[in-house]
Amino acid sequence: MTKKEVIEYILEHFDCYEDYPFDETTAVMKHTMNNKMFALVAIRNDALYINLKCDPDDALTLRDSFDGISEGYHMNKKHWNTVVVDSDVPFELVEKLIQDSYDLVTPKSKRGK
Repeated sequence: MTKKEVIEYILEHFDCYEDYPFDETTAVMKHTMNNKMFALVAIRNDALYINLKCDPDDALTLRDSFDGISEGYHMNKKHWNTVVVDSDVPFELVEKLIQDSYDLVTPKSKRGK
């Protein structure tokens, strides 16, 4: 999967927009309702990475379960994970983790609607 494909997937499935506040290559996906970021998409060391917000308890379990999931790169290590897209992490799980990250920044009054 390419960086462009991941960004297109996120834009197609979530109420968000793409921004580049840090540099010209790191795509930051932000919720349109509150402008909070929930995903960062970048290529580093020839690998595609996605930083995703995560429940702290789930974050630790995921890191222990998959080589392709580690502490959030340049993020709060308690609340963010970095996922290597083409790794031992099935894309179905990546999709779920993107959804979970999106849900964590969605205002509670708007969840499930």
